[in-house]
Amino acid sequence: MKNEETIALLNQDLEGEHGAIIQYLTHAYAMGEGEMACEIEAIAREEMRHLDWLAETIVELGGILSLKRGEMRMDGKSVADWMRNSVLLEEDGITLYKEHIKLIDNRKLKRLLQRILSDEESHHGDFQHFVEKAQKEGAKDLRGVRQDRVAEILNWGIEHEYTVVLQYLLHSYMTRNKDVKREMEDQAINEMQHLGWLAEEMVDGGGSPRIEHTAIDRSTRTADMLRADIEIEKKVAAEYDRATKEVADPDLKKLLIRLRDHEVYHAEVFSDLLKEEEKGH
Repeated sequence: MKNEETIALLNQDLEGEHGAIIQYLTHAYAMGEGEMACEIEAIAREEMRHLDWLAETIVELGGILSLKRGEMRMDGKSVADWMRNSVLLEEDGITLYKEHIKLIDNRKLKRLLQRILSDEESHHGDFQHFVEKAQKEGAKDLRGVRQDRVAEILNWGIEHEYTVVLQYLLHSYMTRNKDVKREMEDQAINEMQHLGWLAEEMVDGGGSPRIEHTAIDRSTRTADMLRADIEIEKKVAAEYDRATKEVADPDLKKLLIRLRDHEVYHAEVFSDLLKEEEKGH
């Protein structure tokens, strides 16, 4: 099999993992606190690990990463319906991984895909169990229809956090600077925490999180990556600061201040890295 054909198959798998992550997180956030929601978030984290392995492999092969989100199964009127859809999504992934394992002739790549396949088969069984658990426990969709200025601020924050998670992960895979790579990975994890906090705040306040992203910077030079990341962090820190002055709820205000301070920190870290990068060139 040609290298570009292998990369195309791995990008298909990458897109599938991306879609699964968002589907599972959306459902976990909608369910609020509870054992099953935590278990679903844990599965989403395993899918994130798969995405990381696949992305690193694609870059090692000289490929360009697809940031598309694979097909999701988001219909259903009850939590049990969502879990049935997750069973079906896992079946889609299992079928695809088995096909790709047969097609790819590289021993190391086969081994990686077989490792991921093992997890997906386990997830399939987990979601089958969750169908029964949701029916037995009467798990509910806790999202509401709130559409005021607070909901607008929270969904704006979710959109930003999702965008920079993808952007920082992409930059971490593409840069050759080990210090930048490490920081990008670390800050992507922090931004993922932010997304979760905002989504949970939205559900607790009677709203419905909208997990979508905007345009992602695809710079290939490390200095250009850092400049783009500094720009977005400064802009967002200012937006969070502005939002703190609009909201009345003290707990939400405290959360927004914390997010603002984190974004200021990220901008300062990236600025230091940019100075070091420019010195080296």
